Amino acid sequence: MNYFSRITLDPANYRARKLLQNISQNAYREHQSLWQLFPDEPTASRDFIYRGDSRHLSRVYYVISARKPVPSDEWAVETRPYQPKLANGERLSFSLRVNPVITRKDESGRTHRHDIVMNHKKEMKYKELPSDKRPGLAALIQEAGVKWLSERKTKCGFDFDEQSIIVERYDQHQAYKQGNKSAIQYSSMDFTGFLEVTDSDLFTKTLMSGVGPAKAFGCGLMLVRRI
Repeated sequence: MNYFSRITLDPANYRARKLLQNISQNAYREHQSLWQLFPDEPTASRDFIYRGDSRHLSRVYYVISARKPVPSDEWAVETRPYQPKLANGERLSFSLRVNPVITRKDESGRTHRHDIVMNHKKEMKYKELPSDKRPGLAALIQEAGVKWLSERKTKCGFDFDEQSIIVERYDQHQAYKQGNKSAIQYSSMDFTGFLEVTDSDLFTKTLMSGVGPAKAFGCGLMLVRRI
């Protein structure tokens, strides 16, 4: 059994407002605060994925988890069982936030993650193009994002028409782990669009486990709706 929850911080609650100030600029603290809503097994590995969105003076989180989150004075929690029943060929609208990176090995065999937008510029030899032939930043982000998602769609159990996909946001972030002065740097990209389920079992696993890395920082969860 899995659960889908909508979790909000109450802006009328003083402690909730202070908590929001504490976590709003640090994804690591945000993740740790959400983890405290699953107190039954404090030593368990993270068994949830989430996405946070700002709403007026508050913030709402969508969470898919193996355990039910527990409400607190600061957090309001709405939870229901999450057992999607999908069929091959079914069409869905979706919203997805990911950490879009590619990995490469250096000469010593060590793996490094690379920003997909910068990598796309490198692959197209952007600096060598005449200035009037260089695409704008928005076009670069759209092309790099759709290419990244297209390379993963088969393994995730879905397909899409590239013309139906929109990259709505692309942001760079920093997160600070307590006791560590060095920032954790990562990017996020928000997609919206339409897809077709090609492997319902595989796609259901994708919904439960998420897409791509940085799930501890609110990336990977896919929201879907029947058309």
